[in-house]
Amino acid sequence: MRSLQWLGMARHGESTGNVASHDAAARGLEAVDMTLRDADVPLSQLGREQAAALGRRLAALPSEERPTAVVCSPYLRARDTARLALEQLAGPPPVVLDERLRDRELGVLFMLTQHGVQARHPEEAERKRRLGKFYYRPPAGESWADVALRLRSVLADLDREHPGGRVLVVAHDAIVVLTRYIIERLSEEELLDIERTVVANASLTVWAREDEGLRLVTFNDTSHLKDAGLL
Repeated sequence: MRSLQWLGMARHGESTGNVASHDAAARGLEAVDMTLRDADVPLSQLGREQAAALGRRLAALPSEERPTAVVCSPYLRARDTARLALEQLAGPPPVVLDERLRDRELGVLFMLTQHGVQARHPEEAERKRRLGKFYYRPPAGESWADVALRLRSVLADLDREHPGGRVLVVAHDAIVVLTRYIIERLSEEELLDIERTVVANASLTVWAREDEGLRLVTFNDTSHLKDAGLL
């Protein structure tokens, strides 16, 4: 039975939510000043330029190495990243949306800074310290383990539906890191060590088929952004 030959994962470009979150943290605020649903947060202008640079990186690949399928989180910032990137390719494959690729849901902690969580929900900050980042589930939200569970089914479907194919996934930083956790069979400690390095906006992570499994080729690659002067 043939399996997926190449898996690429791109984080969405910089969003207006990323900009607002960084600003709120820098100013010591408790909450991020945004009223949009997480699903509706758009790209910033820089994020749009990053998405185009990602597309040029993919377009520069030999034709036999370019994605044959694209699967995307339904969140606006991911959809627009995929659309803008694929505009750089001649005859790109259609984009398929999959809600299982959405960002981690934070529940009552949504749009709170670390300072805000400590100030407004000190019991949750303590519970997270006690349970650890991987297993902590905020009220009405998801743990990292919850996200891994839905992601396992996505990866199994991609392998079954794209035998011999090359699939590009456009999603979120948690999805990229947890894909490493699943494919590479990492431990909780190994995952959290990797997670200390921020997955950059519009970065590219790639696995390629080797023998019976997928092998990591590049992680969190931003060379295309550096070449475009976007870092």
